[in-house]
Amino acid sequence: MTLKNRISLLVSLLFTILFGLASTVIFILYSNYRKEEFRDRLEIKALSNIKLLVNVKQIDNQLLKIIDQNSINKLYDEKTLVFDSNYKLIYSSIDDAKINWSVEDLKYLKKNKTFFKQQGDYEVYGVFYDTNDKDFYALISATDDYGQKKLLFLRYTLVVSYIFFTTICWLLTSFMVRKAMNPLLAFHQKIKNINENNLDTRIASNSTRNEVDLLADEFNFMMDRIEVSYQKQKEFTAHASHELRTPLSRMTSQIENAIADPDIKPKNNAFLNNILADVNHLGELINSLLILSKIDNRNTENIEIQRLDEILFSSIEKINKTFPDFAILFEMEESDDLDTALEIKGNKNLLEIALTNILKNAYIYSDNKQAKVKISTDHYHLIISVSNTGDTLNVEEQKNLFEPFMRGQNSKRTSGFGLGLRIVQRILTVHKANITYSTPNINTNLFQLFFEL
Repeated sequence: MTLKNRISLLVSLLFTILFGLASTVIFILYSNYRKEEFRDRLEIKALSNIKLLVNVKQIDNQLLKIIDQNSINKLYDEKTLVFDSNYKLIYSSIDDAKINWSVEDLKYLKKNKTFFKQQGDYEVYGVFYDTNDKDFYALISATDDYGQKKLLFLRYTLVVSYIFFTTICWLLTSFMVRKAMNPLLAFHQKIKNINENNLDTRIASNSTRNEVDLLADEFNFMMDRIEVSYQKQKEFTAHASHELRTPLSRMTSQIENAIADPDIKPKNNAFLNNILADVNHLGELINSLLILSKIDNRNTENIEIQRLDEILFSSIEKINKTFPDFAILFEMEESDDLDTALEIKGNKNLLEIALTNILKNAYIYSDNKQAKVKISTDHYHLIISVSNTGDTLNVEEQKNLFEPFMRGQNSKRTSGFGLGLRIVQRILTVHKANITYSTPNINTNLFQLFFEL
């Protein structure tokens, strides 16, 4: 799970739990408040009935019932019972509701003065009233229909509010966290695309000095150190390669002069030819390393409009001089915009090196000394395809095909250093192009170079 999703989930869950607890507490408190409020109403009603019976001499049971029936404070499904000190019922309201009571309840009232309990849907309140002459007991039962409706409304309101606001919270939290994480995502995208060709990439930081800005500053400092080290390494490779070329050139000249001597013995001639081949081989390696050290997309010289078909023809001509038996079948796809697509900005020498290396690779690893070269376009790219028949690479070898000094199983009988395709990839990266390898058919190798239109 990503960091932004984890933060969104934790914040949303925290709000959901807290809001749920708050809603529950509110409902419980209001439910208790309703009970207390209804209990007070029952108490007032019970005491008023007792006082009317005790204090108003002119009132009798029938009149009290009429008063009770027409009272503005009449309760829903109300039932009132009044008992004297001998537990004798002296008053009962005319309601049909029933109160389940026993003498034990009245004795409990005498001892504890009041009680309040639930009987099904009814709530019963009992009170003991002590006068100078007599004792009275009152039981009053009713349903708090109005209070229950308010409690039910509160319950629905809290449930709907809980669902609505938690949904809003989840959406807003996700949006706000995503927005807050945008600088970090931009930071990730930039560092993900950094390679040896764009070590000058730096992360912009604001003056807010938040965690992302501090991380960006430290990252920039690290990239400064890496870039300096990398440049020193490239400079060392370039200087070392350059210095090695001079003695190798002298060695080559001396060996060639010795071979050209007519008095040299055949045995010595073969020995010198082997040494010359090794020296030339070493020279190729040094030239490859020198080319790699000089390729830099920040300092590529002679960037001009070039025609790729002309560079390709020049590469074919050069490779044919080296390998006269190499047969190249050339094809150019007909397209209205092909002539414009063939013109790209680039360095002619570097592009010629890349195409020459691809053609050389096709010759070395072909089983019939033939290759097919095709120029085509799609909606976004100019494509140069080079294919040949021969042993193909397995999946693991294809993953590391463009790494330095990588050589596959099909290269056991050929000489080389595994730098040719690496040079091609670096040159194409400089020109904002890329190269792919595939095996469309059995024993068929296909390289495709894609140049943006």
